[in-house]
Amino acid sequence: MRDFRDAKAMAHSLREALKAKSVSLTHSESLELVARTLGLPDWNHLAARIESSLPLVPSGATNTVSVAAGAGIPIVPMRDLVVFPQMVAPIFVGREKTRRAIERALATDRRVLVVTQRSSGDDDPQLDALYPVGVTAALINRVVMTDGTLKLAISGLERAAVGKPVAEEFLAAEIAPIEESNGQSDKAVLLSRLVLDAYRMFANVDYSHVPPQLQARLHLPDIGDPSLLADTVAPLLPVSIAQRQQLLETSDVTARLEAILDLIKAAQKAA
Repeated sequence: MRDFRDAKAMAHSLREALKAKSVSLTHSESLELVARTLGLPDWNHLAARIESSLPLVPSGATNTVSVAAGAGIPIVPMRDLVVFPQMVAPIFVGREKTRRAIERALATDRRVLVVTQRSSGDDDPQLDALYPVGVTAALINRVVMTDGTLKLAISGLERAAVGKPVAEEFLAAEIAPIEESNGQSDKAVLLSRLVLDAYRMFANVDYSHVPPQLQARLHLPDIGDPSLLADTVAPLLPVSIAQRQQLLETSDVTARLEAILDLIKAAQKAA
């Protein structure tokens, strides 16, 4: 698949084929089905995956920078946000060093490492001022606001530990992907159900009458993947940045789900 037109053409063909069988789908619903057919949870993630594979400049241009083996990844420090895998979020960039990091990412593979600052008041954080674990993310799009601020949409990919710094005109470092454990154990599945039930009760929501396709589009928590469930619920909890960061750094899925369950129970008592 080379660009968005391919995916949208597939969605159009799917709609026409189902229409011939008297099955009606909206364009959005057909896009969601195409994304899941390709092994992704929804259209937002498929869009991010396609965008991340596209060059910034047309084919044949010469100003695209290649990433050498062992090179660092540009880092985007966040003041008051912890990004989780599979999380799609808008972010705003005003600091010049971070802008340069974004431009490098857009000129290469559109990937950055999003890491949260230990202190939100630090205007020029170095690596030791960041938490040790962040999330690699794909840059979906970029819009320059009237005041020069960059508005970006990012899609979280996977956990990664920050390694040694790399000399650049912006923050950059080598990274090491973090492998998860116990993600498909029986205990993880049981905990997924407990976490989902506890979250629904705490948030006072009822998904029983929401069609599955709409649930997927709205990124509602689902027990299909214990790790994904944990990473979907975590950003929704009324907890501190440090507590969210601790959840991000917990690679054992059962331990992460247990921690989320404890946080939900604590929030219920405080309510």
